[in-house]
Amino acid sequence: MTNERILVVDDEEDLCEILQFNLEQAGYVVDVAYSAEEVLKQNNLDSYQLFMLDVMMGEISGFKLGTMLRKSEATARIPIIYLTAKDTEADKLRGFSIGADDYISKPYSINEVLARVKAVLKRTSQTAAAPVEKTNELIISTDSDVLQYENLKINLNNKTAFIGEQEIGLTKKEFELLTLFLQCKNRVLSREQLLENIWKGESNVLDRTIDVNITRLRKKIKPYDKNLQTKQGYGYIFAEK
Repeated sequence: MTNERILVVDDEEDLCEILQFNLEQAGYVVDVAYSAEEVLKQNNLDSYQLFMLDVMMGEISGFKLGTMLRKSEATARIPIIYLTAKDTEADKLRGFSIGADDYISKPYSINEVLARVKAVLKRTSQTAAAPVEKTNELIISTDSDVLQYENLKINLNNKTAFIGEQEIGLTKKEFELLTLFLQCKNRVLSREQLLENIWKGESNVLDRTIDVNITRLRKKIKPYDKNLQTKQGYGYIFAEK
């Protein structure tokens, strides 16, 4: 039996009940909430070891709730899994930019959910003692498909990037890296986070692969290459001037 406490947040009560039943059968202690507003009224959120959030919920979306949980010192280190029908590449990047630990698209199998919950809890319990960095707002706008820093702009819909009026030719990985950095400005991203978010599920990816892609990206986004900085021993950061 396990003692981990999980909070499931979804405005579909039937799904909450199904998840609660199966997670409890697996040995977890599970509470449910049907809106972000209901979650924010609780004063014991730091007692959970995992949040499982839907995205499309009422006035406060799961993305917004995730951002609020990440910004709170009490809940910043608690892992988040998104379970949602919003399964586009842009949606997943947005979820991971918030700091999500996994992203599961609906419809899903219960066995897959249980396996991923187990994996996330095992992984995060091993790093629970690591220091947590306070973050700034990670998403420019949850309603916008355009991300911009000064004259550097990317469009998530048509996968294009520009400096001023000049389009930049980026590979798929370079575009995904730039998207993540712009959504996470002023936040150091570790190699592990980059591998998890950009190369998720790909085998035999080396640290050198990250270095090569970032070197190429820097060359293509001049003069903003100076914003994309290496933090020795920590990772990379897109720092505002």
